[in-house]
Amino acid sequence: MIKLNIHEAKTHLSCYLKRVADGETIILCKRNIPIAEIRPLAPPRKVQRPLGLTRGQFQVLPEFFVPLPGELQGLFDGESP
Repeated sequence: MIKLNIHEAKTHLSCYLKRVADGETIILCKRNIPIAEIRPLAPPRKVQRPLGLTRGQFQVLPEFFVPLPGELQGLFDGESP
């Protein structure tokens, strides 16, 4: 893990991004106080996940599809109570 102040990160950003790409994590600091973390993203999946992995393991009851009561639906729509 690398700790950097903002000025250092701005000055040598491309160099540090290469290290992030290699798996290192950078803690970005402002006046030596940590404010952010820069880390590599997870690699994209090479194989798509198959659909239906839990088929037959649970059941969606008909009550799930019943509309919500008006005041509760209003809360979801951003209306004040």
